[in-house]
Amino acid sequence: MRVLGIDPGSRLTGYGLVEIASGKTRYLASGCIRARTASAAERLGEIHDGIVALIDDHGPDAAAVEQVFLARNARSALLLGQARGAALAALACRGVPVCEYAARRVKQAVTGTGAASKEQIQHMVRALLRLPAAPASDAADALAIAICHINTLGPLRTPSPPSARAKRMK
Repeated sequence: MRVLGIDPGSRLTGYGLVEIASGKTRYLASGCIRARTASAAERLGEIHDGIVALIDDHGPDAAAVEQVFLARNARSALLLGQARGAALAALACRGVPVCEYAARRVKQAVTGTGAASKEQIQHMVRALLRLPAAPASDAADALAIAICHINTLGPLRTPSPPSARAKRMK
């Protein structure tokens, strides 16, 4: 089973792709979609197109996205919500099932505490996935979201049939 984790942001959207096979979680890819244009609409289009490209390239069986949290700044919360919407629309367009997780739950699943720092997330993601170096912060958060999803599924996880993945990759 392949899981695409997404940490949405209006300028930088982190992504992380992991695979679970024979009870072992394996790193496949991670990075950031950088929205470089000035217009908010164009940035959302870049996020959408970047997620679609990831789906087409990697054929995830499921996606996990961080839920919106209450921000002190209403404008920041609105921009984050728009970025999430662009990512969710891309996933829906390609038929990828989506689960959403609160940031505290992701931190708890990966580090054991819901109040973990960015550095603790990076350290644990590196250790859990046996990476040679810690991923960038946004990519580490996305990988943590994917790991959280796999841990949440537990013994219920089953891979999708190859035909389902092949249909999404078309």
